[in-house]
Amino acid sequence: MHSSRAFHTASLLPDGRVLVTGGDTGADTTNGTELYDPSTGLWTTTGSMRYARDSHQAIVLRNGKVLVTGGDNPSAEIYNPSTRNWTITGSMAYKRNFHILSLLKNGQALVTGGLDIQTAECRNSAELYNSLTGIWAITGSMKDSRACHTATVLRNGKVLVTGGISTGSQRYLKSAELYDPSTGSWTSAGSMRDMRFFHTASLLENGKVLVTGGSQDTAELYDPSTGLWTVTGSMHYARTNHRASMLRNGQVLVTGGAIDTYYVSINSSELYDPATGAWITTNNMQYTRLGHEATILKDGRVLVTGGEGGIYLKTTELYYN
Repeated sequence: MHSSRAFHTASLLPDGRVLVTGGDTGADTTNGTELYDPSTGLWTTTGSMRYARDSHQAIVLRNGKVLVTGGDNPSAEIYNPSTRNWTITGSMAYKRNFHILSLLKNGQALVTGGLDIQTAECRNSAELYNSLTGIWAITGSMKDSRACHTATVLRNGKVLVTGGISTGSQRYLKSAELYDPSTGSWTSAGSMRDMRFFHTASLLENGKVLVTGGSQDTAELYDPSTGLWTVTGSMHYARTNHRASMLRNGQVLVTGGAIDTYYVSINSSELYDPATGAWITTNNMQYTRLGHEATILKDGRVLVTGGEGGIYLKTTELYYN
């Protein structure tokens, strides 16, 4: 990439290119954005965001535009791939870092939780974005305040939120909740065995959700049909701030992360096989990385970008499945 960055976003556009936005460069927070073209393997700079952001979120809307939210402020912006320009859209009600942005099946975007850096307060609030009006609306609040959590849209349209960090009496969470878009309300989804933050959650082909790491090597499965959690095979390494990618063959690729809370980054990768519940190691990345991004390209390859590995990285790598 043209700029080093960690805690950025990477979004697969409808035309197959990847849009990378913002992040921490090691010197400051950037508003710079870049495009990766898999057909040429080249990076080009594109329009800059109005605001510098890191630990923000981005999703591709149904209209092909990209919605970016938060990162030390409540603002949101829209990227238009056809013009390569950014426009300001409605702001959220609250500042949010380390929140999660999810695209619902009805086309709306749901933002959950997050951290206000100035007050160190984690939020339990949630908001809905209407891409037709550009307006945010408050929806039901979660039971627990949380940041550094996960949010997964299930096949039935509900959203499973797991773990994270809280400013309540229990700092690290093992609780899970379900959001129902039809009612705007939250219900308990039980508790995981382990407390997790900066972990990953992947929707498997069988409809279950695989949750991995979060300062340990363990993994668990959530079954929406029963509402129960079960333990599955453990990874070879404890990880936090890693990334998980759902491959075309149904396996899950986990890359990098930190092996402990002291944030010593690693370059190891491993594969989870849902058929056996076991993990196998695969080729290591060339660089140790945490806070990177891993994007599934249209041809099935995985593009890994940036991250922190002793220094803030501008390097990228491709994984061939």
